[in-house]
Amino acid sequence: MRPCIVAIPTKDEAERLPACLSALAGQRSLTGRSLARGAFGIVIFANNCHDASAEVARSMARGLPFPMRVFEASLLRRFAHAGGARRAAMDLAEAWLSERAKPGGVILTTDADSRVAPDWIANNLAAIDAGADVVLGRVRLDEEGERLPEALHFRGALESAYEDLLTEIAARLDPVDHNPWPHHATISGATMAVTREAYRRAGGLPSIPLGEDKAFIAELSRRDARIRFCPRIEVITSGRTIGRAPGGVADTLRLRSEAPDADCDEALEPASVAVMRAAWRGRLRRLYRSGRVKVDLRWIAALDIAPRGVRQVSAAKTFGELWSVVESTSQALRRRPLTPAQLPMQIAEARLVLERLRDHALVVDQHVDAEYRMAIATLDPHPLHAADEDVASLVAG
Repeated sequence: MRPCIVAIPTKDEAERLPACLSALAGQRSLTGRSLARGAFGIVIFANNCHDASAEVARSMARGLPFPMRVFEASLLRRFAHAGGARRAAMDLAEAWLSERAKPGGVILTTDADSRVAPDWIANNLAAIDAGADVVLGRVRLDEEGERLPEALHFRGALESAYEDLLTEIAARLDPVDHNPWPHHATISGATMAVTREAYRRAGGLPSIPLGEDKAFIAELSRRDARIRFCPRIEVITSGRTIGRAPGGVADTLRLRSEAPDADCDEALEPASVAVMRAAWRGRLRRLYRSGRVKVDLRWIAALDIAPRGVRQVSAAKTFGELWSVVESTSQALRRRPLTPAQLPMQIAEARLVLERLRDHALVVDQHVDAEYRMAIATLDPHPLHAADEDVASLVAG
């Protein structure tokens, strides 16, 4: 088994931390056997706590089957946030792995108010053994989430259904070997694993107040890290609406309860744009692999890349870096937010696209030039009201 350390940032979680640690104490192999004593370690980083989180962790340490290190700190004001605390916890885990001086070390991270599944560590390590540099799992709300408003549950079901459709569309238009279908698209610090080498190459987790998990994955993507969204990994996290980290899950749940018509996550874009994005990413990936992406430059005009983007494209050293430039400078692929009321129609359009992709096993690159020029030129400025034909033209065989 690879050497691994679990990093857990903690902020006033004395009541919930025992359940988190108990779930880790029950870790088993993929065959159901308990992991050997000392198979992994845990770092608890108590960040500016006003309760007994650190004391609770220390009192439990004596009865747990793994070594645990507990750190307390009052981070400098500019680092005293969720991203800073997770960065500190993961840095401490990386340092611990370096002490062991064994190759192949892995840093895992979860939240103090979360409970990992019994095979959480085993599934993460299996994905890394299969070639991944980074592994991400799904997140499910606990029993507190059941008490959220019914409208929020309905919205969540719509968003989840649409995300699943867009994820499969992307997997079919831009397949990658290290993240085979089926997979999901969730990025959450509540369940993440990364090799020590990939963590160091990326410069560590970004120490930012919000969205440190997504920023970390974006940086790894720019470096062409092999990211696996493993469907077998799940973590249960708190469904409370009063949380410890501003801008975290609790704040999101509360704000959506108070403003049910608020925009969806930016990843949930109109189906027409999502299809275009996935197909172009697939085509550019193939051009990059063939060495032609900086030779056949017709795609730059087709995607309406800004002049600064053209210069950055020529300097890109990885495909991930090139794609990051494309997404940030292409007018054709600019993000367009959706509202919950628009989701049913978008779900219908995505299902139509996916049905055709499944039926025809389409090779998009054979048709891309004429069809995508037409699609970009005629893209409705309000694509939520575009006719089905606009979407269908993107996948017509």
